[in-house]
Amino acid sequence: MASTIRIRATSSGDTTEVQALIQHPMDSGFVKNSAGELIPPHFIQQLTFEYGGKPVFIADWGPAVSKDPYVKFSFKGGKKGGDLKISWVDNKGATDSSTAKIQ
Repeated sequence: MASTIRIRATSSGDTTEVQALIQHPMDSGFVKNSAGELIPPHFIQQLTFEYGGKPVFIADWGPAVSKDPYVKFSFKGGKKGGDLKISWVDNKGATDSSTAKIQ
């Protein structure tokens, strides 16, 4: 199965800019389906970006984050050619991860 994560990281000087798009339903548990039944909550609980084995960005999310979330941030210390790892865990125990080279 292909990863649900698309990531781009570019380094300029000592700053690395990261953009990531994650495909996930992010169901809040407050929306009904076509039969009028509530769709159970299904959302990413923790999102982690690591560089050099150390976390550079951690987000604890809840059901208020929209479907297919987009994340953009920057950090200092990344180098071109370095590996940036992203991973998430959702409230049903599903996980995904991906690694991108910093350009």
